[in-house]
Amino acid sequence: MPDTAVLDVDGTLVDTNYQHALAWFRAFRRFDLTLPVWRLHRAIGMGGDQLVPAVAGQAFEAEHGDAARQAWSEEFDPLLPEVQAFEGAQDLLTELKARGFTVVLASSGQAAHVDAYLDLLDARELCDAWTTSEDAESTKPAPDLLRVALEKVSGRAGVLLGDSTWDCEAAANADMPAVAVRTGGFSVEELTGAGAGAVFDSLRELLDGLDGTEFARPS
Repeated sequence: MPDTAVLDVDGTLVDTNYQHALAWFRAFRRFDLTLPVWRLHRAIGMGGDQLVPAVAGQAFEAEHGDAARQAWSEEFDPLLPEVQAFEGAQDLLTELKARGFTVVLASSGQAAHVDAYLDLLDARELCDAWTTSEDAESTKPAPDLLRVALEKVSGRAGVLLGDSTWDCEAAANADMPAVAVRTGGFSVEELTGAGAGAVFDSLRELLDGLDGTEFARPS
């Protein structure tokens, strides 16, 4: 059984997906590129290195990729104070620790953003480690970040909690089971199709059903 709980942050523990989509919309507009917000929302969960070519194409990535990611950061930063933790997020961290899991937050966010989320969740004492964009060259759905998260705590085996198909695909690519919550706006069918073994509507619902998932007490 897994001994390490690897938790996505954006969209899973903190409610940021729509702020991210809006920031990307505004960032692309700086380059006279208007993309439908629904399309951007569907890509949230990828890291910026993956998202830009996925939604704007390889030619745009080659010419403007780094500048677009910088523009996204400038657009997202003013929205950061609006971000709230999902109900049950801190309780979930507390429960996983009580069950004996090593808890790692697997984020591809900028270090300043991750620091803000740690403060928002009051998570520094509840988590054994966390990652940022500085920890892996390729982000989800590549498995690199999840492997780094596990390595940070010398974990034997991990189970991922995420909110997007990209999280579930990254877990599959890392040979890691996945549990999903629908807070990213993806359907049950999409999440299970991407590899989630169980899907819950909220963190509260997940807390009530932990024993039926890979988050049962580790051996």
